[in-house]
Amino acid sequence: MKIVVIGGTGLIGSKTVAILRQSGHDVVAASPKSGVNSITGEGLKEAMAGAQVVIDLANSPSFEDKAVLEFFETSGRNLLPAETAAGVRHHVALSIVAIDRTDNGYFRAKLAQEKLVEASGIPYTIIRATQFMEFLGGIADSSADGNIVRLPPALFQPIAADDVAAIVAEVALAAPRSGIVEIAGPERAPFNEIIARYLKAVRDSREVVADPEARYFGGRVEERSLVPLGEARLGHIGLDEWLRRSQTKA
Repeated sequence: MKIVVIGGTGLIGSKTVAILRQSGHDVVAASPKSGVNSITGEGLKEAMAGAQVVIDLANSPSFEDKAVLEFFETSGRNLLPAETAAGVRHHVALSIVAIDRTDNGYFRAKLAQEKLVEASGIPYTIIRATQFMEFLGGIADSSADGNIVRLPPALFQPIAADDVAAIVAEVALAAPRSGIVEIAGPERAPFNEIIARYLKAVRDSREVVADPEARYFGGRVEERSLVPLGEARLGHIGLDEWLRRSQTKA
C-alpha cells in the first residue's frame, strides 16, 4: 500500500514512517526538504499519485495566532483537493484533545483544520491526542517566572510520541472512522504534579506551584479541559518509563 506522510520527518512523522515501512508499505516521507510542500502546493500531485492513504502530521513553524491559523487552512486547502484528484481512500489527521473546549490560538487553528477534513468528502479519521511527554520541558519553560513554574491544577494525561506513532500507523491501516478517535497516556494526574515529577527527574531545581489562575499557552483551563471526557485509547508508556528511556538515550 502506498502511504504519504505529510510532515514525515518530524517527531511523530519519522516514527510513523519507520513503523509503516517495517510492515512492508511504500511510504513517502513528505516534507518541504523532500520537495513536497503543502503550503505552496509544490510536489503534492506527484506525491499523491497512486496513494491510498495520506497521514497529515504537518505542524506550523509559528505558534502566533494568525500565522498558525493561516498555516493549517492553507495546508488543508492545498492538500485535500490533491488527495481527491488522486483518489485517496483514507485521510488521517493528528489533532489535539479538547481543542473544542479550550480557547487558545493554536487550538482554534487545529479546529479549523479538522473542519476542512470533515467537509472534504474524503473518508477520514481524526486522531486527537493529549500533549506529548516530549513537550513537558517546553511546557515548564513557557510557564516559568524565574525559578517558579506556575501551572493550573487541571488534570493532565500526557502521551509518549512512540505510542502516538504506533496508534497513528494502526489507524492508517484500518478502515476510515469518519469521526474522531481520542488517545492519551496511561496516567492521569494534576498538571502541576506531572511537571514537578518531570523536573525532579531531569534535576531541574525550579519549584512548581499550583495556581488556578495560571494560563496554558494563553488559555484558561478547567479541571478536565486537557483530558478526554469519554472513552479514549490509552498508550502503554507511563511517565516513569518514558523518563527512563529518555535518560538512557541521552
